This record gives sequence, structure tokens and C-alpha cells, in this order.
Amino acid sequence: MEQSELYGLGGGCSALAWSTRDGKHLWGRNYDFDRLAEGSQVTFLPHGRDYFTLVAAEKENTDPKVRCTARYASVGMGLLLRPTPVLYEGLNERGLMGGQLYYRTFAHYPDQCREGTQPIQPPFLVYHLLSQCATVEEVVRCLEKEATLVSIPMLGTVPPLHWSFQDGTGESIVVEPDRDGLHIYRNTLGVMTNSPGYPWHRQNLLNYAGVRDLDYDGLELGGVHLEQCFSGSGAQGLPGDWSSPSRFVRLAFLKQYAVPGANEAEGVSRMLHLLQSAAFPLGMVRVSHQSPVTELDTKVEPYDYTVYTSISCAQSRRFYWTTYENQRVRYLALDALLERREPIQIPLGQAEDFCCMTPAE
Repeated sequence: MEQSELYGLGGGCSALAWSTRDGKHLWGRNYDFDRLAEGSQVTFLPHGRDYFTLVAAEKENTDPKVRCTARYASVGMGLLLRPTPVLYEGLNERGLMGGQLYYRTFAHYPDQCREGTQPIQPPFLVYHLLSQCATVEEVVRCLEKEATLVSIPMLGTVPPLHWSFQDGTGESIVVEPDRDGLHIYRNTLGVMTNSPGYPWHRQNLLNYAGVRDLDYDGLELGGVHLEQCFSGSGAQGLPGDWSSPSRFVRLAFLKQYAVPGANEAEGVSRMLHLLQSAAFPLGMVRVSHQSPVTELDTKVEPYDYTVYTSISCAQSRRFYWTTYENQRVRYLALDALLERREPIQIPLGQAEDFCCMTPAE
């Protein structure tokens, strides 16, 4: 079977790296899909715990050669699977942040592990890097010298993934497993969506060279002066659909022109607005194919939608999130949990949450 056939998973997702005016570095993402695996919650994982980078056939008895011990604690959205947890995204106690997005039809992993490296199933990569690396530089070294992503199914499938990471210095990278090898792009624009690959998205921005933040003045046409009567004309031509190329373009220009927050709280608040501009409203993205359904998928919608949005801060080591149903911003402070030795899971809180401000009589 061709890997492109095996990798039939769909889904959207957008990632963004941004900074505040006082030097806080933020990394956030929209999780756009038609489901969220049963048991997915905000998950704290302590340092010092053993885990495995490869779990063949989902067996508990795993080869000790792929056993690791977490150097750093981490927190993010994920599953507390045994013997190895899965994080879709998150941050660690050293301020490294990042996550996985779908890379449909493009993702390609070798069948064999490079000699002298550790095999890693793609869904375990986020947790492995957060548990072992403190910086982007260490992530790059691990991927180039120490690890090999391998095409071994987990829960019956090998998901097509690519990754984005950022550390406390502000550098963001994109990691993409293509047919010609694993590509690591340094000092990126800080934007990632889905297929095609990062170089294509970057080049595609030239098609929107006229987009700007300044309104255009009135128009002289055939001796007639048409006075400008609405605002926002500087961004005419900016795509508004939910395709991966359009979301990449929107987020790239929003990052360029949007006013960053003065501090972390303001930065997170403003960044949520940027991510909302790329979010999927429920009902607007009806899936044309059914992705493989695993034993953990108990509620599958006919639509891709923004199930949740998360933002991490490298300096405060806080993990913020909202859900489609509940826009109240909640957060978990990683530093306050570092003395704990057992994992913790916190529900996303997907029930609607309204605050009544009607004065009492």
C-alpha cells in the first residue's frame, strides 16, 4: 500500500508564533478536526517518568531499547495512554513549545530506523521532544542525530503529521517528513497550517504582495472621482476561506500587521483573535471523506471544526485554552506543578459558560 493511501487522515489546524512587546514568546494553535479522541484532556506529565518512543501493536511489554526517562515536565492537550502518553501540543518547564498538525498526502516516514538512532512513532514525537529538549537547537540535534520517525501504526494507523516548535529565544521552526527526507526549516515566519509544505506556503505569499494595513484612497476612473466610503480596503484580495493556503496567508499578514500585546495577558487575548480568524465554524467545512476511526473515536461529526484553541507562553510556562463551546480563557501554570510526581488530567470544559450581569433588585 502506498503511504499516501495509508495516510488518509483529514483535518485542518493552524499554528502561530507571536511575541509581546515586553518580550514574552507565545505559540498557539487551532485544533480543527471532526472529532477529539476519547480521553483527550489538558494533561500534566512530570519529569522522571519512563515512557517508550515505540509501542508495537499497542502492547504494554515494550523493548527496553526504546525506553526513555523524561528530563523535563510538560503540559499540553493529549491522551494519557499506557505505556506512553500522547501530546498534540504543549510546553515544558524550560519554555520549549510546539505541536503537531496534519500533513495529508505529503508526510512520508521510512520503514527502517537509521543505524544508531532511536525509532519514534510520529504521534509520540511532541511528548518526546518536550520531555528531552530545552531549546530549538536541541530539537534540531535530536531529529538530525538521535531519532528516526518510523512508519509503524499506532491504534491501527500512521497519521500524516508535521510539526512546529518555538523556544524562549523566539525562534520558531517547522519540521516536515517528505519523500526526500526530513526537512527542518529554521527561523521561519512563525506560521504553519497544513499541506502543501512550508516552502510552498512561503512562496505563495508573493501572490498577495499588495495586501497592506493602510486603506486605499478614492479612485479616479474615466474622469470620475470615487471617494472611499469604507475601511479595510488595504487588505482587499486577502483570502477568506478555510483552506490551508488561505489560512496560512491570513495568519502571515495578521502577524505582520496586528498590534502585539504589551504583556502576556494582552498578548494572549489578542492572539486568540488572530487564531479565531482562521477558525472553522461548525457546518462550513463538511468533510468529503471519512478519516480512519480508531477505538478512541466515540463522537465523529460530519464537519471539521475548531474543537479547541491553545496558547503557550515560554516565559510564564502557562498553557491557555478555549473550546468551541466555551470561549472563557482558562490556563494551567506548569511551574506550580513541578513537585508533583504523577500525571494530572483536567477536562477541557466544553459546556457553554455565560456570565449573567443583570443587576439584582
